[in-house]
Amino acid sequence: MRLHVGCAMWAHASWQGRFLPHPLPPAERLRAYATWCNAVEGNTTFYATPAKSTVESWARQCGQDFRFVVKLPKPITHERRLVGVDDELRSFVDTMEPLGPRVHSLWIQLPGSFAPNDLGALAAFLHRLPRSHRYAVEVRHRAFFEDGRAARLLEEVLARADAEWIPFDTTAFFQSPPTSDAERDAWTKKPRVPRRSSALTDRPIVRYLGRDATERTVEGWQPWIGTVVEWLREGRSPTVFVHTPDNADALTLARRFHDDVRSRLPELEPLPDPMPVEPLSLF
Repeated sequence: MRLHVGCAMWAHASWQGRFLPHPLPPAERLRAYATWCNAVEGNTTFYATPAKSTVESWARQCGQDFRFVVKLPKPITHERRLVGVDDELRSFVDTMEPLGPRVHSLWIQLPGSFAPNDLGALAAFLHRLPRSHRYAVEVRHRAFFEDGRAARLLEEVLARADAEWIPFDTTAFFQSPPTSDAERDAWTKKPRVPRRSSALTDRPIVRYLGRDATERTVEGWQPWIGTVVEWLREGRSPTVFVHTPDNADALTLARRFHDDVRSRLPELEPLPDPMPVEPLSLF
């Protein structure tokens, strides 16, 4: 029984010297992060596909049970909207090959304008994908959350490809007005959709956005504790990513979420001990 938790990135300026050793060369940052969390969102691949040598470096820094949920590049999902992208997709999948089983899912995040009428394009795209990977889809059009028929159609499309539906839960974040610059920025950018907590596969993925105040973040994730406990008892293997607008304490919050679930399920495998911020002394 294992719960994977993580953040939106493995390097953040505010973590240096607080949670992770500093200075730390770029080729060691993921290794340090992986002592705190056992999963990470691959958001940077949305903006640019890295060199294969960079991906090889990622693979060297973490064990095979570490999970990457890697976002497909923007030209595939947002600019060409899944149409005529076979060459780009093949190149991207080849670049990620060094990660091997660490690629938990390839993440298809669709723009807010991708509506129920576009499901034909998604179905055709999923049908062409190589079976060597698992896939997870994030939609942001409100119809998928508010129209039962649209939700059922999307679930049918995903089920045919054994793909998961990734919810991005922002309900706690939008419960009250923002109180910081980071929250005000997120207020204008993050999707405002109802919470969805149904799993389609044995490997559900959740993205949760709290607030910069720790107590507000913890309060907002309480519904997910019961859901994740139930999934684990059903034999599923969930992955939960914890976000806050400034992500300053996201590392500790992700571990706290894991601890909260483990308090309900003591048989859950614990996370590793984090790497010390300062080198251990023999004296």
